Amino acid sequence: MTAQTAQIAIAEEDRLRADLYNFLGVLLAGPPDQMVLDQTAGLSGDDSPLGTGVNALAKIAKLSKPKAVESEFNRLFIGLGRGELLPYASYYLTGFLNEKPLAILRQDMAARGLTRAENVYEPEDNIASLMEMMGALIVGRFGDPATLEDQRTFFNRHIAPWAGHFFSDLEAAKNSVFYAAVGQVGRAFMEIEAEGFRMTAE
Repeated sequence: MTAQTAQIAIAEEDRLRADLYNFLGVLLAGPPDQMVLDQTAGLSGDDSPLGTGVNALAKIAKLSKPKAVESEFNRLFIGLGRGELLPYASYYLTGFLNEKPLAILRQDMAARGLTRAENVYEPEDNIASLMEMMGALIVGRFGDPATLEDQRTFFNRHIAPWAGHFFSDLEAAKNSVFYAAVGQVGRAFMEIEAEGFRMTAE
């Protein structure tokens, strides 16, 4: 399958899902610059929980300056020694970094031909990387688009057990302002994805 036919084969709904995974990945990988804040400020949603979160995120993005968001990002995820939150599957699932969830993820990544970027030194089970991987699987960025069954397997194994909890923590974190809205969007999206995969499995 060529890249062109792969693009044609992906439903619009799936492309939008992948876009939202990638967007969350970008916001969680590092603090957004002015261009990303401007793009975020232009988003609009409906009255659903996800749409409400998108509207809240757009509103706060419009009021935010890159330096303030960078400071918030550092307090949340880096800090002196460590940030307020540790956004890793291993930590959320075992209480420690670099544990079995990371080893299982690396096996699954290898089986799918996914590798860590050379300039990235964080463990692969961080939330930003997992959002990016899920987006890539949906649209086939590293090969053919993943089947719905394969997407469900990856989501249920590596994202569902902890991502909703992480996004709820991000929403409620004492240092969260811009990222509280990111947490709101992420939590609502994870609920939609979990329910969607549950329904397709029946």
